[in-house]
Amino acid sequence: MTIVSAGTNEGGQELLSRSDLTAKELLREVGSVLRLSETEAAALASVADEAPEDQTMIINMGPQHPSTHGVLRLMLELQGETVLRCKPIIGYLHTGMEKTGEALSYMQGGTNVTRMDYLSPLNNELVFSLAVEKLLGIDGDIPERATWMRMLLSELNRMSSHLLFLATNGMDIGAVSMMLYGWREREDVLRFFQKVTGLRMTHTFIRPGGLAADLPAGWRDDVLEILENLPSRLEEYDILMSGQPIWRERLQGVGVITAQEAIALGVTGPILRSTGVPWDLRRDMPYLHYDQLEFDVVVGEYGDAYDRYSIRFNEIRESMRIVYQILDRMPSGDYRIQDKKVTPPPRARIDESMEALIHHFKIFTEGFKVPEGEVYVSIESPRGEIGCYIVSDGSSHPYRMHVRAPSFVNIQAMPHMMRGGLVADAVAVISSVDPVLGEVDR
Repeated sequence: MTIVSAGTNEGGQELLSRSDLTAKELLREVGSVLRLSETEAAALASVADEAPEDQTMIINMGPQHPSTHGVLRLMLELQGETVLRCKPIIGYLHTGMEKTGEALSYMQGGTNVTRMDYLSPLNNELVFSLAVEKLLGIDGDIPERATWMRMLLSELNRMSSHLLFLATNGMDIGAVSMMLYGWREREDVLRFFQKVTGLRMTHTFIRPGGLAADLPAGWRDDVLEILENLPSRLEEYDILMSGQPIWRERLQGVGVITAQEAIALGVTGPILRSTGVPWDLRRDMPYLHYDQLEFDVVVGEYGDAYDRYSIRFNEIRESMRIVYQILDRMPSGDYRIQDKKVTPPPRARIDESMEALIHHFKIFTEGFKVPEGEVYVSIESPRGEIGCYIVSDGSSHPYRMHVRAPSFVNIQAMPHMMRGGLVADAVAVISSVDPVLGEVDR
């Protein structure tokens, strides 16, 4: 008997019952993204329809389920407790940020993109600013201090994002105390962000041409305090979770994805690296000054939920290593480019000069015009490759803007991770993907 919840039809997104599907369609759902030979495809097709429909049921998991973030719905076809098929259904958040970005000036764009991945807002701002700077042709003129400040903030943001992953991953699987500890450590980083940018999240601090302001007095001591407190606490979490038998049983061998599947699906970040593929844009396609720093790309071997947890855990340590190097090499100088077409005047001058007031007003109301052209820039966010594609028609607004959001791409790996697993492991798989729905439904 097939059970389908009433009032939840999503049209083309819906997971249909087996009686409404052909063997070819079933094959598409279980893995035709791979470039299979005819023999392999035939073998897979022969088992794709092995479950009689009267022995399966289709259920909804989410969007109200806490572990689906309130805005992700999974339709699962179960045979007993085994997941035969999974279909993620998105669109419950529908922010429309790309289309909104086309109605905002390049100066205003940062306030929009920073809200996509709200756990990694500074990386969103960075990729947008790099794309705009490349269109303007000023990407080689950004002051050295601004570049190193961007790297400092991006790596601290990576640490805060992964600490929140440790917290929520622990809570999802039942290690409730980890939720308290991970949140506590993340708070230290957010307090520093509030001191620097004025906000804990959605900062709009990294802007085309540089940053909104310089680092405040005492910033170095604040960063050192974060870096000195974390190692002992990470060791505690290692003992609490990594070597814990129950934790290992819940994650090892769960949600396995192969390197071949991950590459075929376009998956990036910790999920791709968990399969043994050492791909990190900071090292393989360097931007800013990452090519001047020493750090390791953390990879896994089995492509399971435990590998994805371990990679994020150890990437916190690598980010700390990077931040120490940035502290040693932070130069003095300007924090933004001194180009009046792009940069507003200092606040103090607005009270003294009518020209400065007019300049400030025009920059923030009309924005600055960008030469015609198109550009794509990508960086390594905590969840993988985030890219920004902008088409300019010569005006002060993007003609077209598209964001290659890692959470959106990574979510399509869920059906491959869940197939053949237990429904009890579904939450562990969702948590290991670490999706942020703000950039899925952007």
